[in-house]
Amino acid sequence: MMGKTVKWTLISLLLIGLLAIGWSGYRTMSHTLHPKKPFIIYIPKTIDPSIEFWVVMQQGVMMAAKEFGADIKMMGTETELDVDEQIDIVEDAIRSKPDAIMLAASDYIKLVSAVQQIREAGIPLIMVDSNVEADLSNSFIATDNYEAGRISARLLKEHVKPAEKIAIVSYIQGTGTSLDREKGVRDELEASGYSNISHTIFSGGQVQKSYELTRELLMKEPDISGIVALNEPSTVGAGKAILNLGLQSKVSLIGFDNSNSEIRLIDRNVIQATVIQRPFNMGYLAVKTAVSVIKGQKVEKMVDTGSKVITKYNMYTNENQKLLFPFEDELPEK
Repeated sequence: MMGKTVKWTLISLLLIGLLAIGWSGYRTMSHTLHPKKPFIIYIPKTIDPSIEFWVVMQQGVMMAAKEFGADIKMMGTETELDVDEQIDIVEDAIRSKPDAIMLAASDYIKLVSAVQQIREAGIPLIMVDSNVEADLSNSFIATDNYEAGRISARLLKEHVKPAEKIAIVSYIQGTGTSLDREKGVRDELEASGYSNISHTIFSGGQVQKSYELTRELLMKEPDISGIVALNEPSTVGAGKAILNLGLQSKVSLIGFDNSNSEIRLIDRNVIQATVIQRPFNMGYLAVKTAVSVIKGQKVEKMVDTGSKVITKYNMYTNENQKLLFPFEDELPEK
């Protein structure tokens, strides 16, 4: 009787072991067939839907999320000026323990501490569009903003003589992109003997503020012959001020980025040229790179997504129409 009990006990243990092995195998097979999606938090400078640059970048992010099977959560502030709020958002993102964070820093200096916290938490970090002072990211995906600034200045030199006065309309004081673009503009102009450069005005990334400040500047300094504006809202606001004052034949404007408003201003000869970026590509490549880092793959430390000059004479070509009006079925080269 005792032998039968031992026998059934051994059989029961064997069956339990086989069931455990089977369950483990099922879980492994299930995980292989249905792997967990990489969870990535994307933090742009702003979620303001009126700024087309960020809207287009989001299109690129969402397209890449579908292609690479990533779960994206977007967290952002109402305006690019909300630096402290962006810091809070970064800290909230860290607490969510994502597989990676993609961040466009609103301030070159103030976001350093928050970015350090991301790395200390062991979370892969992809900086996109705007970096911070410290080299802490796995990869930085952006336009070469210093070179783009130099390109803007070279365009302005085609319309303004060295002795004539020039103004710069920037956006957020202290953000990495604005610092690099302005430095590129000033270095290029000063190297060519353009020394009559007025002080920089800052639009706060708002069309209305850019309009008001540019209009006030042009009324106060009527000898200004050229303006370089360093992002989309700054360009549109400056263009509207020039148009409002009837100065389109006297003041040359070189812009940055693109939007329907800018295209209309180019068509009306208010903007002579604009340097456009590739925000769709930025968003797409940021997700692609984040997924690669999560998988333990090697990635490029810096990816320059390039820029392009658009004028009234080339904006209707097929290639440039695709850049000016990007759609979700337009994918960057891999």
